Amino acid sequence: MTETTTHSRPERRAREPLRTAAALLAAAALVYNAWVLEAVVPTGLEPRHAYVSELYAVGSPYRWLFGGLELVCAALIVTGAVAGGTAAADRVGRAGWWALTGVGLCSTADVLMPMACAPSVQPGCRAVHPAHTVTSALVHCCLFACMTLLVYAARRRGEPRSVARWGPLVGAGALVSSLCTVGPLLGYGGWHGVAQRCHLLLVGAWLALLAHGARTPYPPPGAPAPPPTARRTARGLFRGARDVHEVHDVHDIRDGRQTG
Repeated sequence: MTETTTHSRPERRAREPLRTAAALLAAAALVYNAWVLEAVVPTGLEPRHAYVSELYAVGSPYRWLFGGLELVCAALIVTGAVAGGTAAADRVGRAGWWALTGVGLCSTADVLMPMACAPSVQPGCRAVHPAHTVTSALVHCCLFACMTLLVYAARRRGEPRSVARWGPLVGAGALVSSLCTVGPLLGYGGWHGVAQRCHLLLVGAWLALLAHGARTPYPPPGAPAPPPTARRTARGLFRGARDVHEVHDVHDIRDGRQTG
């Protein structure tokens, strides 16, 4: 009785930061795609050919709204990543959570060093704004480092299953869509707004995956394997029955040879 109580307290303490991380990252997944408000807010931009960063560029009419939401999202990501990192079971997982912290910090810098103008609607405005371009690149570096590390940790440990199963697909889609947004930086603009908004939706899905996975705490090193599911149990019984049948067949053949 004492042993059960002793083990349950650390388990409860381990779940608390994960629950916090799950709540914060679920909220971040929604706020990360606050750009959908452009459907009802008269921003003056054409979403097909405009970067989302233009919503809070210098001189944009609703810069305070979209920039403020971006800062709120960054704060949610940082606090959620710190909470998740405290409960990570291995170095790879902790490194992945720290990379996610970098996503939030670099996103904050992205807002504090915005585009000087909106290139999709202002003639003569260049798409490359050195400081903003660097911070955006750092956001993506931290993002894909986070995806790689946390997916690797999840597939190696088998938990969380949602990250292990869907993380590679979401990460691949996010990488392809992000590469499709660099056209204006190379002098080939048009339709990059669609690719970027698809990318942001996939990043939101990634944050939702992490939130869902954080609801189930990682098993500590050396912990016993989780109880088998009904499907695994049925599969094990079937294999056991098949093995027993094969053993009986072998004995029958041997007995037949001996009798002969």
